[in-house]
Amino acid sequence: MAEPRTRLTGRSVDDFIDSQTGEQVRDDCRTLVRLMQKATGCPPEMWGASIVGFGRHWWTGASGKKAEWMITAFSPRKAALTVYLWPQFDARQELLDNLGKHTCGKGCLYIKRLSDVHVPTLEQLIAQSVKHVKGTEAKSR
Repeated sequence: MAEPRTRLTGRSVDDFIDSQTGEQVRDDCRTLVRLMQKATGCPPEMWGASIVGFGRHWWTGASGKKAEWMITAFSPRKAALTVYLWPQFDARQELLDNLGKHTCGKGCLYIKRLSDVHVPTLEQLIAQSVKHVKGTEAKSR
């Protein structure tokens, strides 16, 4: 069976952020590190080649297979900053409605730059997503 591509690498998060093109992208990444570290209480870790993740939990996929995954994360992609959030949690839609300029996938939030959004609302989104994951873990024990 093939190894998953998205796994812990041990690479330096600071080196990864410093390698990003554009001062604004690097600054936005550093802000996301602060927000996510505050929400999780966990240090940033590199997952795969380009995802900065925080915390770890066991997740069961649609196939029933369990995998270790980050609680929350982000990745500076060419088109936008991708913020990985839990797809469903209390007040998610209300917070998204008040966030500012963004688009969404199932569990991803896409933001061109942090100046396009209301950062305190983004901080609440991250915190609520983390709270949901941690609450789900506690119930499954």
